[in-house]
Amino acid sequence: MNEMVPFVDLGLQHQPIQAALEQAIRIVMQQGDYVLGQAVAEFEGAFATACGAAYGVGVGCGTDAIALGLQACGIGAGDEVILPANTFVATLIGVLRAGATPVLVDCDPHTALIDLSAVEAVITSRSRAVIPVHLYGQMVSPSQLLHLAQQYNLLIFEDAAQAHLAEREGYRAGSVGEAAAFSFYPSKNLGALGDGGMVVTRNPRIAQTVKSLRNYGASRKYFHTEPGTNSRLDTLQAAVLNVKLPYLWKWNYNRYTIAQQYDQLLAPLAGVTPIQNDSGRGHVYHLYVLKATQDSVSRNAILEGLAAAGIGSGIHYPIPCHLQPAFADLRYAEGDFPHAETLAQQVLSLPMYPGLSSVQVNQVVAVLKQLLPHSVSVAV
Repeated sequence: MNEMVPFVDLGLQHQPIQAALEQAIRIVMQQGDYVLGQAVAEFEGAFATACGAAYGVGVGCGTDAIALGLQACGIGAGDEVILPANTFVATLIGVLRAGATPVLVDCDPHTALIDLSAVEAVITSRSRAVIPVHLYGQMVSPSQLLHLAQQYNLLIFEDAAQAHLAEREGYRAGSVGEAAAFSFYPSKNLGALGDGGMVVTRNPRIAQTVKSLRNYGASRKYFHTEPGTNSRLDTLQAAVLNVKLPYLWKWNYNRYTIAQQYDQLLAPLAGVTPIQNDSGRGHVYHLYVLKATQDSVSRNAILEGLAAAGIGSGIHYPIPCHLQPAFADLRYAEGDFPHAETLAQQVLSLPMYPGLSSVQVNQVVAVLKQLLPHSVSVAV
């Protein structure tokens, strides 16, 4: 009898380090420094160093990291910020919260990453920044980004919420642009036990500004130089993340090897195509995403078939940003970004997490084979 295969299983990650997690939480309770405590400063430094950045500033969530990070970079009213339509809405919300004008562009149909040639086509005199979203755990090409930014005097602000320690072309996520935003939502490659985020940067002025903005705009206690907000990485969450960070490299490599197994087993199957990896081992596979391309079997039928077999799956993302009702005032319409729209109809995400066994991967692919009647024979 086949076992259930959940979409994410955090228990596999936490069980071996549970004692260390509990000890870290106890230390915070004993010290009583629950807000901006010692563990926050320790984690900010450790994570920034891991990303190849000089400074890290912990905030309440990934969305705040985008909004406050952009503000700290001097982006605001009257500035256009270019970003992909194929991303989670947090990217777009962060731009709007910074007071800037979002300009959406299409994505590459093979990698699902922002199409940099489309970025070039929408640049105006008001264009100030571009947000490359390192989607699913794969970075946008740093060399192409840097060339584009230099040519058009654009600030690069990375959305690395799904790309903890991802690498490409000798760069690590968070080290390419002026600043970058990370999320530590529990299911991320490096996840807290609740919400959390961080801005990393090489620029001390940006780091100091984010520190002020996250704490009511106060550069020191009771001295408020700007209208900030309350968005501070919780000390308990930072303590948890400090325990988990040293394991991240191993967990990421485990994700990569699982993806390699998926790739090999899925290659003979017709009707499903993995999102293209142009980064080799630098892809950290926050998600393992397929395109369902066989007309005779709908994506919904595949999702339902997987669920019936006890296999978790998901869609990232079913509605692109420009077609979300909340952003109708941006005046985009169906057909504006055809690649993003097609992907929204095709993509499905398979189970992917450290500790997912070879037997479970084989089980997932065996069910997919049954659901795709015209598949070439494959041994699983």
